[in-house]
Amino acid sequence: MDASVRELSYAQAIQEAMALAMEADERVFLMGEDIGVYGGAFQVTGDLVERFGADRVMDTPISELGGAGVAVGAAVTGMRPIFEFQFSDFATLGMEQIVNQAAKMRFMLGGEVSVPLVMRFPAGSGTGAAAQHSQSLEAWLGHVPGLKVIQPATPHDAKGMLLAAVADPDPVMIFEHKLLYKMKGPVPEGHYTVPIGKAEIRREGSDLTIVATSIMVHKALEAAEALAGEGIDIEVVDLRTIRPMDKRTVIDSVKKTSRLLCVYEAVKTLGIGAEVSAMIAESEAFDYLDAPIVRLGGAETPIPYNPELEKATVPQVPDIVAAARDLVTGHR
Repeated sequence: MDASVRELSYAQAIQEAMALAMEADERVFLMGEDIGVYGGAFQVTGDLVERFGADRVMDTPISELGGAGVAVGAAVTGMRPIFEFQFSDFATLGMEQIVNQAAKMRFMLGGEVSVPLVMRFPAGSGTGAAAQHSQSLEAWLGHVPGLKVIQPATPHDAKGMLLAAVADPDPVMIFEHKLLYKMKGPVPEGHYTVPIGKAEIRREGSDLTIVATSIMVHKALEAAEALAGEGIDIEVVDLRTIRPMDKRTVIDSVKKTSRLLCVYEAVKTLGIGAEVSAMIAESEAFDYLDAPIVRLGGAETPIPYNPELEKATVPQVPDIVAAARDLVTGHR
């Protein structure tokens, strides 16, 4: 490994990206509930308030709508705010500012203004936080023109995509799965960016394409390794960006493997997998399919508090293995 590449956790990579952005540009500042002295609900901002001061690492009142409005206003007037929602579920309280203001302002003002705003959303289940603190709502915001929506799956991408988001002239929504915060991986020192709107093939294969996002990328890779022992060769595509989606990478993968399985944690109905499936059905890849497209998403229920029920509501590795095996062997 290059000496300039270290093993960092996903949370450390995000913190490093925010520090680099703040060092490079005095217009960058952080906002959110308990991100200052407390260091953030998931300790992602850490000691940044000590390094940059309370005027650049700003604790906000418990008002997501108000905080989001201040962030949008700051972005329009030339600042580059990074706003943290404690949980992605609380985006519901700020939807007016996100959907009606941040996403539309450049269009409504004839391109005369930009909204260089980053919003961070700790998302997903697995922490025993129950129905109001465990949702995956990225498809909601992915439906809105004017927003860019990303889901980094690795520490490397968490840092690089956040730095790309800070430099972007449009509002970028970053969904960070809470179970990824402690995951470690190689992260280069210094400033680098990972392009928004570009998927990554995490594993090459010939029998089936799995398109996955966020933590499901890692579960798909684990499932692929298990199936390799059965002679089934899986290609895993990490979508990384929900909007704008990298259609070309997915289409080319499906044309190669002739099968598609979409895996995501959010509720199956109207989720990311529906958009990926429709996109393939409308493309030249449709003629290459040897089996129906399959979506493997979350159950049609709020996330339960009970840990075993919580696991049962979202796809796990055995579920992915079974769905992939059935697709390849023709049992569906």
